[in-house]
Amino acid sequence: MSPTAHETTSPVTAQELPALPDNLKGKKVVLVNHSDTLGGAAVVTFRLLQALIQAGVDARMVVYAKTSREDQVDDVGTRFLRGVSFIAERLMILPAVGFNYSKVFKVSTGSFALNIHHHPWVKEADIVCLNWINQGLLGMRGIRKLHKLGKKIVWTQHDMWAMTGICHHAYECENYLKECGNCPFLSNGYSNDLSHRIWKKKRKLYTEVPIKFVTVSSWLEKLARKSSLLHDQDVRTIYNAFPVDQFYVTPPHTLPKYETPGKKNLILFGAARLDDPIKGLDYTIDALNYIFDNNPEVALNTCVFFFGSIKNPKALDRLRFSHRNLGLITDFKTLRYLYSISKVVISTSLYEILQGTLIEGQAGGALPVTFGIDGRADVVEHLKTGYIARYKDPKDIAAGIMWALKSDITRESLHEAVRDKFASAAIAEQYIELFSEMMDGDDKNKTNEK
Repeated sequence: MSPTAHETTSPVTAQELPALPDNLKGKKVVLVNHSDTLGGAAVVTFRLLQALIQAGVDARMVVYAKTSREDQVDDVGTRFLRGVSFIAERLMILPAVGFNYSKVFKVSTGSFALNIHHHPWVKEADIVCLNWINQGLLGMRGIRKLHKLGKKIVWTQHDMWAMTGICHHAYECENYLKECGNCPFLSNGYSNDLSHRIWKKKRKLYTEVPIKFVTVSSWLEKLARKSSLLHDQDVRTIYNAFPVDQFYVTPPHTLPKYETPGKKNLILFGAARLDDPIKGLDYTIDALNYIFDNNPEVALNTCVFFFGSIKNPKALDRLRFSHRNLGLITDFKTLRYLYSISKVVISTSLYEILQGTLIEGQAGGALPVTFGIDGRADVVEHLKTGYIARYKDPKDIAAGIMWALKSDITRESLHEAVRDKFASAAIAEQYIELFSEMMDGDDKNKTNEK
């Protein structure tokens, strides 16, 4: 996901509200996520909150870390308790991963969590929609407490954690297809290791607590349906809500500091952290260097902008292409402008659930060039709305960049392609249908009891 700042919620008047299904009128919905603005899951969950409010749903959001000033968002617990729950889980995980700090945030146990059942908004809610709940916010015990309070539970998956023992992404490991254990993230993985013990707790939870599972890409749904934990659960795909109308394909003005004199083409590559190994920066560098060596006339007329934090200041040193590192961009208006002046937006990540930078780039009229073994295939239609290259093949990424630079696909058509798939109103309507289905099931159960 892209590291964009959140957009503010627009006021909604009673005249603007569409009619809700009768069984949702007067019902309250609470979205739960670790943060409201920090990280990809936070941005898209906040956008869903906005979309639901715009659709007339009485929705609010409870988080572990609140950074916005939105009245519809509130944090849970005290700062001290939040810190204790976060640190306690990390301290439990650290020895399990052999004090390997590169792995300490790749797994979660849900063993130490604030839980949210005592928050007044949750107590009032009819439906609780969980999102990214790890790192001290909510665990399996907390989900059980929500069920005991009579809450309808939806769990939107932004990674693989709900379908594995402890990892957020299984990479090449397929243990989650049977039973987790012998976990490659653990220093002493064995058949009944920490991953297997948490897997068993999740299996018991899913057997005893009814949950509607939502995945944000069809690729993630396929993984869920193959997994040992979710293969027999209610799983469906609903894409992330996207504010397409907040993006434009022709900038209304120019920002001189982002001009590229003598360079008619601009390529964009962004990530929360550019040199995170998952983001595959080296594949992009190799592809650009290949173009530089074999198509110098293209390189002469093209510049590459990178945005995002970077841990290794030398990560871009071997790139021969003309480029600038803009650092972390948290201003939405700036990022929107950059997409609108770019010809190409690149992703060479090893995996992405549903990549925000590609959707944002398309909405701004830039052609995506990417690998497509995962959720990115939901965003890009090969040679129609972008280029899907062979996995881990820099030369094919280079071919995709060359294709995109020469393409006559209009920026307006790319913008509309995003609207067709990800428009906030349509996504909100799909969640409303799900909520109504859940309440309808509850009404039927009450009728049968009578």
